[in-house]
Amino acid sequence: MLVVAAHTDDEALGCGGTIARHVGEGDTVYAVFMADGVTSRVGADQEDLLGRNAAAENARAILGIEENFYLGLPDNRMDSIPLIDVVQKLEPIIDRIKPNIVYTHHHGDLNVDHRITHQAVMIACRPVPGCSVRMIYAFEVMSSTEWSAPIAEPFIPNHYVDISNQLNTKLYALKAYQLEMRESPHTRSIEHIECLAHHRGYSMGMLAAESFVTLRTTR
Repeated sequence: MLVVAAHTDDEALGCGGTIARHVGEGDTVYAVFMADGVTSRVGADQEDLLGRNAAAENARAILGIEENFYLGLPDNRMDSIPLIDVVQKLEPIIDRIKPNIVYTHHHGDLNVDHRITHQAVMIACRPVPGCSVRMIYAFEVMSSTEWSAPIAEPFIPNHYVDISNQLNTKLYALKAYQLEMRESPHTRSIEHIECLAHHRGYSMGMLAAESFVTLRTTR
């Protein structure tokens, strides 16, 4: 399994419980982070980048991710790079790992890096002969997916993963990103992420769930 996320913390927000469930079921999980996550911020420096990557490594250990890959593309400026160059940074990792399942961003997100990441994944994982990828799912990231413009295609999930036993692990991983989280009633607060998990779960008769849009499934 491979998670391709634009920024560190997107993996925990979007599919942290699903990652923990895959690991618990014996799957090997990797994560790729496309952009550095800090250089768009006024006054950000190398220490900020090191701190954010350290948080990602803490979350990796909590969730059970085998290895993180950091591509270091410019934060909130991925649209300034030719898409082919973005794809060519991602393809060698996919070729090396040969994942069967890929989780990534929804293409209608407000954040431009999320949208470019989605496009890059769909290109890098196109179903040519020999492609290992059999399933691709798009996750939701609070403070981006739900804030997209009305003209964008909305996030309408059609795949749910029961994370009733992994919700506490997901929330613990998010606490590793405490500098990126916000106070309630912000949508990217621990309280809201927990509420969302219960809402997605209750929608399907489960205690807690993460929801996805199915982009490809091949059995």
